[in-house]
Amino acid sequence: MKEEILYQRGVEAAIWGMPAVNYQLMYDAFSKVNGNYNQVVIWPKLLDWKNQTLTPNPDVIYLMPFFNTEKVGPVVLEIPPADTGVFNGSVMTFWQNSIQDVGPGGVDKGKGGKYLFIPPGYDKSKIPSGYIELQSNTYRGYALLRSVLKSGSNTDVAAAVAYAKRIKVYALSEASKNPTTQFIDASEQVYESNIPFDFTFYKILDEIIQQEPWLERDKAMIDILKSIGIERRKPFNQNKRTEEILTAAAKTARSWLDNNLEETAPFFKGTHWVFPVTSEFGKNIQGDYLIPDSYPTTNRGLLYTVGFFSAKHIGESQYYLMQMVDKEGNPLDGNSSYKLNVPANVPVKQYCSMTVYNRETHTFIRNKKWAARSSQTPGLKTNSDGTVDLYFGPTPPESGESNWVPTDPKGKFEILARFYGPKPNLYDQSWKLNDVEKVK
Repeated sequence: MKEEILYQRGVEAAIWGMPAVNYQLMYDAFSKVNGNYNQVVIWPKLLDWKNQTLTPNPDVIYLMPFFNTEKVGPVVLEIPPADTGVFNGSVMTFWQNSIQDVGPGGVDKGKGGKYLFIPPGYDKSKIPSGYIELQSNTYRGYALLRSVLKSGSNTDVAAAVAYAKRIKVYALSEASKNPTTQFIDASEQVYESNIPFDFTFYKILDEIIQQEPWLERDKAMIDILKSIGIERRKPFNQNKRTEEILTAAAKTARSWLDNNLEETAPFFKGTHWVFPVTSEFGKNIQGDYLIPDSYPTTNRGLLYTVGFFSAKHIGESQYYLMQMVDKEGNPLDGNSSYKLNVPANVPVKQYCSMTVYNRETHTFIRNKKWAARSSQTPGLKTNSDGTVDLYFGPTPPESGESNWVPTDPKGKFEILARFYGPKPNLYDQSWKLNDVEKVK
């Protein structure tokens, strides 16, 4: 009976703790490239396979400030106005609860501003005027910022990088000293943060539990975690049998969440494109998980097995659709070739893209030359009617590599469609994305 309870509670702990473990893995990867809290990790070129975060975007410039206010107090994030560039992003707690969006789609509406990440219990009367106050219920957090390209040219990539480096991160207590923002370049090293579904998962969960006080909403988990050996201010040392049981529990949690992903209702009727975020989850992000009679930990757990980050206003600045099977309902096989016809007049103000990920890990496929094709890809071929044919497979089609994304012949894959600056006809479905078809 004890082993059965340990297993059951291990499954629940994994589902509940997924966003925190996801965050901690990203921070741990940052520390391995010599980064620290209140600094910024940046990829000053378009991402390649070395970025092993979950479903990252290879068609923008990525940067992530990691905050820790426990010792230094409030931390400032300065966002520049949307003049020579545009940011699309959000500021989050370590639970990846979005506090606010930034940039044209956020509070500053493209005017820029000084966002202030405020620790729990801080006396707000000490805060000077002129700041956009972001009250956090955790000491740790981060922001995901994407510097959006005007085009895929080398000149516009360089301009997006220059715009990205205009942000500033510093403690409020240092504001009068003109502090320097520390940028850490992670582009040349493997940034490993995919989820380990084994005993390691619980070691990482213990790491974050030790660092942060319990939130009121999560106190029901204290005894559950205690029963699997995770308790604040106590070491997490388990015997081999416990490690085996918790490894099995982590794998079951993964299977359950993946099953939920596969059973997500299609976004476009008659297709296999899905948006794996429920309206209940969206309401809780906006309501800081204070919605009565609601705490969607299963959908939250699902989301953070396949990605990271949450927007305060889901779907307003960007939208995502995922496809894991072809038109016939068969899993996308990296040893086969597929074609996707993208209809003309894609409903976006900025750009759209199709990115391939490893179906098993939801990361870029390792050692591939590129992972995506977008409307901004230099040399992308468009048909005479405005449609675009994209190809996915282990080898390029006869037409060449311009519209092709390579796959791993030894594994399954998934495709994530991104719509940046989505227009209403995406949501009313007067424009419809076709399914991927196997080339026979």
